[in-house]
Amino acid sequence: MRLLRIKITDPAGFRSLSCGFEHYFRTDWSQQEELAQPDGFAPFVCAGPNGSGKSNLLEALAAIFFQLEILRVRRSFLPEVLQSADQDFSPLAFELDYLIHVPSEYRGADSPEWAKVSVWKKVGESVRLFWENQGDFSTDVYEAFGGGHADILLPEYVLGYSSGENEILSLPFFKMRFVQFDEYWTALAKQLPYPGRPDARLAYLDSGFSQAILLCNLLFHDEATLQPFRDDVGVKELTEFRILIRRSIPLTRQQVEDFTSGDYVLPGYTEEGYFADNSAIYLDPETGDYRLRLLHGLEGDERTSIIEKLKRCSTLNFHDEASDTLILDYWVNEQTRDAFRDNFDGSALSLFQALQVLLTLNLYSVSDALKTDLYASTSHYVSETVPTLASDQRIMRFKFVRFTKRGVATPVMLKELSDGEHQLLHSLGLCLLFRDTNSLFLLDEPETHFNPDWRASFISRLRQCLPNSRAVGQEMLITTHTPFLISDSKPDKVLVFAKDKTNGSVSISQPGYNTLGASINKITMNTFGKRETIGGHAQALLEAFRTRSELGQEDKESLITEIHQQLGDSVEKVLLIKAILEADQSENGEAQG
Repeated sequence: MRLLRIKITDPAGFRSLSCGFEHYFRTDWSQQEELAQPDGFAPFVCAGPNGSGKSNLLEALAAIFFQLEILRVRRSFLPEVLQSADQDFSPLAFELDYLIHVPSEYRGADSPEWAKVSVWKKVGESVRLFWENQGDFSTDVYEAFGGGHADILLPEYVLGYSSGENEILSLPFFKMRFVQFDEYWTALAKQLPYPGRPDARLAYLDSGFSQAILLCNLLFHDEATLQPFRDDVGVKELTEFRILIRRSIPLTRQQVEDFTSGDYVLPGYTEEGYFADNSAIYLDPETGDYRLRLLHGLEGDERTSIIEKLKRCSTLNFHDEASDTLILDYWVNEQTRDAFRDNFDGSALSLFQALQVLLTLNLYSVSDALKTDLYASTSHYVSETVPTLASDQRIMRFKFVRFTKRGVATPVMLKELSDGEHQLLHSLGLCLLFRDTNSLFLLDEPETHFNPDWRASFISRLRQCLPNSRAVGQEMLITTHTPFLISDSKPDKVLVFAKDKTNGSVSISQPGYNTLGASINKITMNTFGKRETIGGHAQALLEAFRTRSELGQEDKESLITEIHQQLGDSVEKVLLIKAILEADQSENGEAQG
């Protein structure tokens, strides 16, 4: 996709974006040039001081696409608390224009590859859509999605990632993660077929998915694709890993009633004396507890079942009856990789979505009351209300994920890597997984733990992971305080944020100079308002030397020697010494005259 324009028309605004806030991502001219002469993948780099509203733009886009996703899935598995057509989400009113890459099966011989989609909502009204193509139409969103146009009108995925604690950005994604759980829970309770992958398109890929992201990439991608992993982190070959999956969980009386249509039915005995199955519910004869076979909807069909596919790929698998846990071990070689390719459509993303389903089952302990509150929440502290499970209480977890690493004699685990290595593998890995999709990436400060060299090469690494292709179109917004990302971007891809200190309004401008290849000093001065190239403490020492020089009570040569001893090389030091020497020459000239 390609973003064109966003406008907030909610009278209350959205976060720090006031009512009337509007930004054009592309002009008509730049849009036409970009489509006619693609110059490789290039993200929008959102820069500016802390608190200037950078993240709020990402949050607004996430909130809008969350509303659209809720409307898209409302007719199928959406929880009751989100079913109300009158329910409003922030922002209450907005306008959004973007280009969408139209799949070949949806366009004729003379139809354009890209179509313009306009989405808008007025206060008290439903969302409307306008699709500008050969068959232009304007319609209510329910009509559009009900007519099967969602695959054309929406990005395939909206992906969020934050290296910090930006819960405002994560909130709509977090809600959608529970929607994905409810999708499976509903299918299990009603004994409906389940597709084996999340239907919802929003995904927040936080650190809980790091192991899955790394596994999928190392199992599927070739040497050339994995080169960004090799160059910086030195990751080589995946050697082994284990997956543990709990097959059943104890149920409350209310949950049993949910699974028996409100009837609290006791499972009966068979003629052989064993307890009979009641769908996915059974009574444990040893404890007297009712239990749910949580994997019931993921087992069974040997051809399509996620569990059966994972079993077929394993080197060894066995069932621990004491804990009712399925244990799958993988010693990775080329045959292992072939097995995964055969069972998961040759796609790293297909495997990831299967693992995503299993990891989402770890939300089973969240009560209906808590979920109801969460769906309606605007809190910044949602994650603190969700129970954190001990490892042995989780439905699915990884263990012993080991891989070889350049310069290290024995295989290492992901947890042994530094924060920067972990963050680089995570951010680049999620790009590799979704590289062949028409998706929107919203990355909030993805390079905070990088060293300067990795920051300088991050845009290059992204371009390696997301090569420009006419068949797909990714859009990415990155918030950053790193001048290196700006230096690797053209001015039309740099969004400089500023917040008015008087009224708090946020504005976005583009740099008034060519940022591509600009020096870090120039970018630091122009974008972040930092004119000095040295630290604050060093600057204070330098100013003290300047004051002593201006007092004229010390020998200039001795003062310059002390400056050299105290301070390292910098532009500021050179300018100070030059000023001292010029002042000394001037004084000597006056004395001679």
